[in-house]
Amino acid sequence: MAASLTKAPRLAVLDDDPTGTQTVKDIPVLTTWSVADLRWALRQDSPAFFVLTNTRSLAPQDAATRNREIVRALHEASEAEQIPYVIASRGDSTLRGHFPLETDVLAEELTALGTPPDGVVLVPAYIEAGRLTVDSTHWMRTPDGLLPVGESEFAKDATFGYTSSVLPDWVEEKTKGRVPADKVVRITLDDLRTGGPAHVTDRLRGLRDGAVAVVDAVRDEDLRVLALAAAEAEARGTRLLYRVGPSFVRARAAQPAHPPLSATELAPLRAPSPHGLIVVGSHVSLTTRQLNHLRETTPDLAEFELDVTQLLDPARRETHIQETATAAATAMATADTVIRTTRTVVTAADPDESLAISRSVSAALVETVRRITATRRPAFVIAKGGITSSDTATHGLEIRRAWARGTLLPGIVSLWQPVDGPATGIPYIVFAGNVGDDTALTTAVALLRSAA
Repeated sequence: MAASLTKAPRLAVLDDDPTGTQTVKDIPVLTTWSVADLRWALRQDSPAFFVLTNTRSLAPQDAATRNREIVRALHEASEAEQIPYVIASRGDSTLRGHFPLETDVLAEELTALGTPPDGVVLVPAYIEAGRLTVDSTHWMRTPDGLLPVGESEFAKDATFGYTSSVLPDWVEEKTKGRVPADKVVRITLDDLRTGGPAHVTDRLRGLRDGAVAVVDAVRDEDLRVLALAAAEAEARGTRLLYRVGPSFVRARAAQPAHPPLSATELAPLRAPSPHGLIVVGSHVSLTTRQLNHLRETTPDLAEFELDVTQLLDPARRETHIQETATAAATAMATADTVIRTTRTVVTAADPDESLAISRSVSAALVETVRRITATRRPAFVIAKGGITSSDTATHGLEIRRAWARGTLLPGIVSLWQPVDGPATGIPYIVFAGNVGDDTALTTAVALLRSAA
């Protein structure tokens, strides 16, 4: 498989938050998208690279503008390096994010550049996290068994909520009927497992005029068949645009499922400082349970709260940030330190206003991190939550270029090695809010401690 994919165009993954890297190993990551940065990524010996767009945290118009900027810069970089590319828009495996906005905008830009997509391939599966697609229905694994995602807490998201679990119906719902469910092409497990790559290639080559195809996946082998078929379809002239969860990227990069990084592998990556910083912004119930477990099992942990009420009050915001940062930096001299936002979610009636509140709180959290790390260099930084991870990387630690070196847990919790800026030498751990069991955060912290 790897040999047949080496001639495929470079896969540029436009990641709407930084957690999409959690299934891959030794893949370049950019948090900026200048032509120079994109040329650097294209020059690396890697079948894929990530560009952290963080668009899930943006209003629709801003998300559209950012996608347009990246495609134009990527096209210029590709021509300069003479390396062709295809684009995967990486969204959430629980179906949150700017769909169809992002794929619509990308398709418009590619069309303007003379390469209009024949089809949009929707593959939200995330195998390790239990986000699976069967008979075109998307499921998530819970402690009580499989649950249709439309019945999950994620479907009630204040900004990106939805009701449908059957992907063609979800496409119709999100496109407001522009793409009817009966016009969505379904690539099923039977297509993948009985028909194989040749059959799936034919199905992909049948896409026309930007038609949407949804793909089943329960295990990595299903995605490998899809990756082979997609590469063959592209080699035969079909232009595809992808909207994917994390697992497809690993398949397209021809990587196996790698074991988590060991303490021995982590030791040279850990900064020579006694203690690390854990930044918690995600509010999903799983994150709260993970934080509770860490607190209950780690007695020598320091913890500080950024109170959302004070952060949203202009008269108190700056003082609260500075006082919290000073106290946390002092505590980090003697203990691993948690900085977290209030666990109660503050929302507004309007989705855009809710997103604006999230942005304001995230900006305060990141500014606190910046002040902490400017005062005391941590041994590691763990960022819990998608928006939190993105903003901490880009603004708190000023990471522009990095390598995703692997995971701390099987298929989840990615470790980045920054290669420029003030965070060089500090391992940065990207920990999505909605993955792992209740003990996962504790396990990650213990592994990083053991590498000292």
